[in-house]
Amino acid sequence: MPLECSTHAYHRHAAVDLMTEFTICESLASDQSPYRQALGLHGSYGAILGDYLRRAGFLQSGARLMEVGGGYGSLMKGLLEAHGALIDKVLMADLSPGLLRRQRQTLKGFGAKVAFVQGDIHSLMHAVRGVDGVILNEVIGDLDALSGIESAELPPRASRLVVKYDLEIPRGPFTLNVGALELVEALCRRGLPVFLSEHSSDPLIPSDMPYLSRGLAQEAFPREIPLKGHSEYTIRFSHLIKVASSYGRTVRSGSLAELLGIRHAPDYRFIFLAGACSTDRQELIGEILDHIREYRWLLIT
Repeated sequence: MPLECSTHAYHRHAAVDLMTEFTICESLASDQSPYRQALGLHGSYGAILGDYLRRAGFLQSGARLMEVGGGYGSLMKGLLEAHGALIDKVLMADLSPGLLRRQRQTLKGFGAKVAFVQGDIHSLMHAVRGVDGVILNEVIGDLDALSGIESAELPPRASRLVVKYDLEIPRGPFTLNVGALELVEALCRRGLPVFLSEHSSDPLIPSDMPYLSRGLAQEAFPREIPLKGHSEYTIRFSHLIKVASSYGRTVRSGSLAELLGIRHAPDYRFIFLAGACSTDRQELIGEILDHIREYRWLLIT
């Protein structure tokens, strides 16, 4: 019997603490971030992402953006600090009242440019107006998943998606990211450009860092990531791409490490493969590489 996995109650009612999770955005948010210093990154996660979105044509003058599940507001703070002259309005949408309070505090310096709304994004989609682009950063792994599915007996919610978009599935029990697929479907129907990133079950490894593939499944199906009070699931990006492509959308995807400018350095291979660190810098680099290698991004325009 398939198990319906939802984090809705957790995010709606629990005191969500992102410090109990390792998020790439928060790890690279501050000028004082030891990870940024160890990697030599000159800019916050939001600022670097904004550089890419500007080059890709996603971020243009007069932009009106919505970020869904914006955590502590760190991504949007960095984005506005670096590219705020291009951005007219921002809507922060989140299910968690506690995280919305943190976002208000983080973004209070931007005044009326930023608005906030609490709610489940699936329920809010019909009311979204006046938005030019949507950011879904490290959040779609929290959306509903169905686990323990048998290919010979798909539940209706999974069957509709698999059949409509001709999604590849394995024979044995597997997990399907139904919530992520339904959200991408809804956004594509609305014709909204989307940037998203998340842990991937089919990650892409930077060509100059092939050693990051050691022990990492690259053509797998979603797996559970147990966290405090809830579980998330990795995302099958090939499924999201099929959904977006079926609506005639242009799709680009890649390694988040490459997008953020993390490039191979002479000692990275040794640090990662040896797994033994003699300095704080080596420990920080080994930790961030082990996490970010599984992250993938997708841009739908």
